[in-house]
Amino acid sequence: MGGDLADVRLWAGELDVLHERFVHRFNREEPRRSALAYMRGLVAPLERKNGWTLAEEAGHAGPDRIQRLLNRIEWDADEVLDDVRDYVVEHLGDRDAVLIVDDTGFLKKGVRSAGVQRQYSGTAGRTENCQIGVFLAYATARGRTLIDRRLYLPTSWTDDRDRCRRAGIDDSVAFETKVAMAKAMVRRAVADKVPFSWVTADAAYGYSKGWRFELEQADVFHIMATTRHDTVVTRWSIDHPVHDLFPGLPRQKWKRRSCGEGAHGRRIFDWARVEARPWHREDRRHWVLARRSVSRPEDISYYIAYCPADTRLDELIRIAGSRWAVEECFQTAKQECGLDDYQVRRYPGWHRHMTLATHACLTVLRARQLDTDKAETDPPSSSTSASPKSDA
Repeated sequence: MGGDLADVRLWAGELDVLHERFVHRFNREEPRRSALAYMRGLVAPLERKNGWTLAEEAGHAGPDRIQRLLNRIEWDADEVLDDVRDYVVEHLGDRDAVLIVDDTGFLKKGVRSAGVQRQYSGTAGRTENCQIGVFLAYATARGRTLIDRRLYLPTSWTDDRDRCRRAGIDDSVAFETKVAMAKAMVRRAVADKVPFSWVTADAAYGYSKGWRFELEQADVFHIMATTRHDTVVTRWSIDHPVHDLFPGLPRQKWKRRSCGEGAHGRRIFDWARVEARPWHREDRRHWVLARRSVSRPEDISYYIAYCPADTRLDELIRIAGSRWAVEECFQTAKQECGLDDYQVRRYPGWHRHMTLATHACLTVLRARQLDTDKAETDPPSSSTSASPKSDA
């Protein structure tokens, strides 16, 4: 229990620090206090996190203040998100960071929650009645967390403006594909000068030639998963299927490598790469990567990469493997930060909740602890010590 109490105190202190960064976004004292109480409630060890339990945790007589914060009081969730993202960059910012796009599902009952319908949820692994959120994660060697979010609205919603208005969706909000949402979030990160080197995503996003071309035009390095049916330009063909590039590859071209730690240990595959678009600029390269299962060689996944000409295969494998960091973000944010614990039906309320579900705070605290542990285990350096042969 002592350790739990210490953790709670750490959380509370860091939440206060983060809250101070955006407290000016609220015009009155009530929403300022309610925002902090809501954040604290989401990370509290409560069995259920609904309006009543969060209100009780905050010492409120009922859930009205929390509901007003999420649904009625005027404040801009995107402005608060900017402040949260600046907090992440200040503590974790790294020029070698990776931006990762992915979506996750939130199971729902009924038909009134914004964006809900029967649709495929990768979280559930099947078609369910759910909402889908598209997220942008920021991954560095010191930690990874979510820095942007958008609620996907199917055409069953955007084609029914009356239904949209009842859910707080403005008439200006039109249908956008998930890829279009991903583009917008990465553009925003680029425009706001978030430090990073790479963008990666799974095949649902990486298959988009249009997005890959946009990133290339902006000289943004990327490794995108794609399907076996994708095509590239090679020395032999304008539309060369990627799955045709590897069957005749010499055995020595395949390298057995780990692409990082997974839920069941190191993720080890056989990897190979073939150059595409060989007549491009000299300081850049396009590659098609193949990732082959060791136990099932017929199971092959493909990636398209755009990168500096001197990028080694091991670096491409590392970046491709980093995509799984976003899954870890979803898991920990749902388990520990209340990401999927919300009872809001309206479109603005969804974005407000996702902004205040502060996974960033957890990540910064853990990075700080890692720094402390490293400082305690690393031997002290001494500028005065010298080798016995130093004067020879």
